[in-house]
Amino acid sequence: MSSITRILLILLAIGGGLVYNQLQQLWGDVPPPTLDAQQWWGKDASPKDYDVYLASTSKVLESRLVYPKSTINELRQQLNRTLRLTPPLNGVGFRYGFNSDYLRELVAYWRDDYLQRWREREEFLWQFNHFTTEIQGLSTHFLHLKVKDEDKVGKQHYALLLLHGWPGSVREFYEFSHLLHQTKLDPTNKYIFDVIVPSLPGYGWSQGSARTGLGPAQMTVILHNLMLRLGYNKFFIHGGDVGTIVGSHMATLYPENVLGFHSNMCTNLSPKSQVKAWLANLWPSLFVSKELEDFFFPKAKEASFMIEESGYFHLQATKPDTIGSALNNNPVGLAAYILEKFSTWTNASYRALPDGGLTQRYTLDALFDNVMIYYLTNSITTSQRLYAESYSNAQRALNLERVPTAVPTGCARFKGDLMQFLDIQLQDKFKNLIHSTYYRRGGHFAALEVPKVLYDDFIEFVKKVERKFNIKTL
Repeated sequence: MSSITRILLILLAIGGGLVYNQLQQLWGDVPPPTLDAQQWWGKDASPKDYDVYLASTSKVLESRLVYPKSTINELRQQLNRTLRLTPPLNGVGFRYGFNSDYLRELVAYWRDDYLQRWREREEFLWQFNHFTTEIQGLSTHFLHLKVKDEDKVGKQHYALLLLHGWPGSVREFYEFSHLLHQTKLDPTNKYIFDVIVPSLPGYGWSQGSARTGLGPAQMTVILHNLMLRLGYNKFFIHGGDVGTIVGSHMATLYPENVLGFHSNMCTNLSPKSQVKAWLANLWPSLFVSKELEDFFFPKAKEASFMIEESGYFHLQATKPDTIGSALNNNPVGLAAYILEKFSTWTNASYRALPDGGLTQRYTLDALFDNVMIYYLTNSITTSQRLYAESYSNAQRALNLERVPTAVPTGCARFKGDLMQFLDIQLQDKFKNLIHSTYYRRGGHFAALEVPKVLYDDFIEFVKKVERKFNIKTL
């Protein structure tokens, strides 16, 4: 080998090493950040002695909020006002947003049917035990379905944290929770769960932050503290939408506590993941079977759909208080803004229908239960602020998408959801992706739309975790 050749090879090796190091800096794995478990989010000044604060506020209080007749009558009066709605364009369906003709029908249903039965719906909402406790300065609300000792006999008993998203609430998980908690419905089922369903901070009955900076990572700390306060050192997590992000962060930051993470919207938005997606788009058959290609490809179609449907996202990530002000004290606008998502995010083809296909997959009572939670708690603005916090410079600097986790992970994909991620994308983040399934029926709100399908999928995931990792029950 000549000296020139030797020099060229050395330079090539050095250049290759530099390129590799640069790529690693851009998209390689990074270590987990350390977050402050005592970071203060309350409106008052943070306590000088945090141990004293914990001793005085760590009680878990049973909560049953009953709204007075005057609150419901005020809502009815607002819905009684003459609706000044602009008529929809001919044949437009839901393509321009919520169809105003159908909105008029739903307002009448809300006012003349649903609210007439409000005490019945209130009893439904309070069928589970509701609790509040103060964590890091914020009153945190949660449902807690605890298994009785006699019901544990002969069962595999675990704790499960359920995490909702926007514009959902704890109401999404009612039917799903029954399946998880009441094995008497199926005596052959050997699984039973303590189910913990928090309202995310700023959502529903959970207090919103008085300070900037409360993003998904900081929410993760609060909810991790909640689980420890309740005595759960080991637990499963299931999440969708924002709950997927918070659940992923918890599996990343606190792997010692998480038995397994299951989601119906698995994501990995790291730069490497996005490059992989577009490369796979060139040769789909190399990455998925022919019958599953339409879940993922063409990526251009998925990207186009996301651009069409992400207007709300840009508003909430930049000016959440402006859109919040437009929706506060405006129940008709609030209902339209929330319910339109339950149409389009369930099945994109429903945009062609004059009623948005809302009652094809949900009952109106279930949909208005969710709207009522936002209305009664006045939480639309505080819930939307999470989008702005999620894309702050401080949140991006945590780089959690690039921090891998070894926690066993399961992904249930539903065809109607907004976007899908390939296993090769997810495996960069989730090193133990042991469960990957596909369902043609179902969309973004799977727990509410197809609770039994989601339940069966989750149980299959738990069985795989048991076989592979020899976990212990509670």
